[in-house]
Amino acid sequence: MGMKLSNFNFELPKELLAEYPSENRDEARLMVLNRKEQTIEHKKFKDLIDYFEPADVKVLNNTKVFPARLYGNKEKTGARIEVFLLRELNPETKLWDVLVDPARKIRIGNKLYFGEDESLVAEVIDNTTSRGRTLRFLYDGSYSDFRIKLKELGQTPLPKYIKRDVEPEDEDRYQTIYAKNEGAVAAPTAGLHFSKHLLKRLEIKGIDFAEVTLHVGLGTFSPVEVEDLSKHKMDSEEAFITKDATEVINKAKLERRRVCAVGTTVMRVLESAVSSDQTLNEFGGWTNKFIFPPYDFNIANCMVTNFHTPKSTLLMMVSAFAGHEFVKKAYEEAVKEKYRFYTYGDAMLIL
Repeated sequence: MGMKLSNFNFELPKELLAEYPSENRDEARLMVLNRKEQTIEHKKFKDLIDYFEPADVKVLNNTKVFPARLYGNKEKTGARIEVFLLRELNPETKLWDVLVDPARKIRIGNKLYFGEDESLVAEVIDNTTSRGRTLRFLYDGSYSDFRIKLKELGQTPLPKYIKRDVEPEDEDRYQTIYAKNEGAVAAPTAGLHFSKHLLKRLEIKGIDFAEVTLHVGLGTFSPVEVEDLSKHKMDSEEAFITKDATEVINKAKLERRRVCAVGTTVMRVLESAVSSDQTLNEFGGWTNKFIFPPYDFNIANCMVTNFHTPKSTLLMMVSAFAGHEFVKKAYEEAVKEKYRFYTYGDAMLIL
C-alpha cells in the first residue's frame, strides 16, 4: 500500500502553534535542509538570499485572500451564525458555497441577516452539498456594490486554531506583500515571510521571479480520514499559469538553475501543468492534485514551506519532496528547537 496516514503523525506541543506572526516578516526562523548532503542548518528567513545565484527563479503564488468570514443572525431566533464563504458559484444570482457554524441550526429556507443595519440578507437554498451549504444573497444594488458590501462585513479568515480575535494587523500580515488576484480563503503561508526589503535584495542580486495563481481553498487543510492515502480526494482549487511564467521557468530549467517553489500551493499548480517532455505548460482551470510519497517532481528543484501539522496533506507533499525519513528527523529537531508551526509559524528551505 505504500505510505499510510499513520506515517505522518507526530507529537506537536500546542504551544508551538503560532498565534501571532513574527515581528518582522523576514526575521522568522528558517531551517535549511540540504537533500544531497542530508544537513540541517538554522538561519533567519532573510538569510535565504545566500542560497541563490543570479538567474535562479523564485515562483510566487500571487493569490489574494478576501475577507471570507461573516457573522450574521438567523431570522426569528436572532441566533448568531458564522458564515465562511468558500466559493462563488454564480455572480449573477449571487450564489455561494459556504460553511455555516453551528451547522445544525440552519435549514433550507432560513434567512440570515448581516450588518448592524441588516442591509445584507441571504437565504439558504441547499443543505446537502458535500462542502456545506449554498446561500443566495438577496441584494438590490449592482454586483460591484455587492462585493464591496461583502468586504465591509467580512473578516480576515484566520485559521480556526488561532483562538484570539482578529486584530487590525492581521489584515496586512495574513496577506503576502505581492498578493494581487483575489480569490483565496486562506493565505499561501510560505510567502508571508517575504518583506519588500528582501524581495528588493533578491532582485538586485539577479534572482528572477515568476508568478502563478492558485486560489487556496479550505480543502488544503481538510483532514485526511483514510489510512490508504491513494483513496484521499483533494478539493479542487482554481489555478492559472501565464505564458510569461512558463517562459521564465522553462528557461531556468533548461539552464539547470534553481527553480524554487515558494509554498506547497505553488508546487501543486506547477505539477498540475507538466507537459510530456517535463516542461511547464500554460494553465487555466481547476486542480485537485494530491502529492504524497513516492512522487517524482518535474519542475521545481527546491522549495520554501512552513512547518505543518501532523497528518496534513502539506506535510505529505514536503515528505515526498525531501524524503520521508529526512523530514521526520527535521521535524523532531524543529520541535526540540521550538520552531513555530503552522500559518504564522517559521519557515523551511529545502534544497
